[in-house]
Amino acid sequence: MAGWEYTGDDFYCDLAIPRSGELDVVEEDARGLAYRHTRPFWPTHVVVVPKRHLGSLTTVSVDDEADVRALLACVQRVARQVEDEQGAAAVLTNLGRYQDSKHLHVHVSAGDPLR
Repeated sequence: MAGWEYTGDDFYCDLAIPRSGELDVVEEDARGLAYRHTRPFWPTHVVVVPKRHLGSLTTVSVDDEADVRALLACVQRVARQVEDEQGAAAVLTNLGRYQDSKHLHVHVSAGDPLR
C-alpha cells in the first residue's frame, strides 16, 4: 500500500486508526479495529487494536478496563472465525523490545509463517 512505509513507534495511532478506510477491515467500532495485516507474517493474519492508545498488555490499568474488555471480545470473535475457517488459530501479543509498535495490539493468525 502506497504511503504505508513507517519508521515511528506507534503505527496504530499515527496511521492505521486514522486511515482505517484504506485497510482490509474485519471489524471496527468506537473502541477498536481489527484488520488484515498490511505485511502479513502468516497466510491468515489479523491485527486487533484498541483505538485509544494503550502502551502494551503490561502497562494497562484499572482505568483501561473497558478498552481491554472490548479488545479481548473482538480478539475472541476474530479468533473464533479464523478457527472455524482454518481449523486452528494462534493469538499473540508482543512486549518490550519484541513490540515494534508501542501500542497494545493482538495478532490472530493461522498457517505456516510466510517468511
